[in-house]
Amino acid sequence: MAGFFKSLIAKFSKPDFDWDELEAALIGGDLGPKLAMQIVDELRDQGRKLNGQDIVQVARDHVRKIIPPSLPPLLPFNDRPKVLLIVGVNGTGKTTSTAKLASLLTSKGKKVVLAAADTFRAAAVEQLEVWGQRLGIPVVKGAPNCDPSGVCFDGYERAVKEKADYLIVDTAGRLHTKHNLMEELKKLHRILGKKDPTSPHEVLLVVDATTGSNALMQAKEFHKAIPLTGLIVTKLDGSGKGGILVPIYQEMKVPARFIGLGERAEDFQAFDPKQFVEELL
Repeated sequence: MAGFFKSLIAKFSKPDFDWDELEAALIGGDLGPKLAMQIVDELRDQGRKLNGQDIVQVARDHVRKIIPPSLPPLLPFNDRPKVLLIVGVNGTGKTTSTAKLASLLTSKGKKVVLAAADTFRAAAVEQLEVWGQRLGIPVVKGAPNCDPSGVCFDGYERAVKEKADYLIVDTAGRLHTKHNLMEELKKLHRILGKKDPTSPHEVLLVVDATTGSNALMQAKEFHKAIPLTGLIVTKLDGSGKGGILVPIYQEMKVPARFIGLGERAEDFQAFDPKQFVEELL
């Protein structure tokens, strides 16, 4: 057992704990006020002396009820590339997560093309190219500061030509409060839709597990601009955090799809609800 639940057991080992302190601890673990109150109410209703193990058991039961069971993998189509649009704010590990997702898919024998649509940050394009070279994955890019929608268009053409299973598009990090950047994201969505009316097939928001409730605000604003289909949760290694993905699903029904647990390409995996509840959280 690791992370947040382990800290709960240590902190509330004595039966005469303070209920307000427990509620604050649950909120501090990013489970959100709504879920924290539900957990505290159930514990109070038990009408007996409780310890840390009791608290964790009730919290786990609530989280299990909220988080959906394992989702099916992102299987490719037979006749066209599946387009994955990766979005998020700056500093969440978006470009690295894009490359790691490509690595995970290629490790399963799938063919991937990467599109470097973060055209405003030369370092992001270079970073993706380095990953591409290391992994043997083609990277489509444009001129510095070019229109990112053109890169998406060219990326799709390349994916079709290569008979790729997936096109993964790395977009520019953008503050969810900047209207013009969110409008640009909508444009990328429309451009990809011209190549395939059902594209992009997945829109994955990269969130940093250590940012807490701010990740929920990010998810809400991005979801307004373009419908999110899932999360990539980064920096789960050793943070004792990650609970934020629970209120995001509770409020928005946007599930975690992948998690990042370290710096290496292999420190990235499909989200496993059972493992999350038992080990990470």
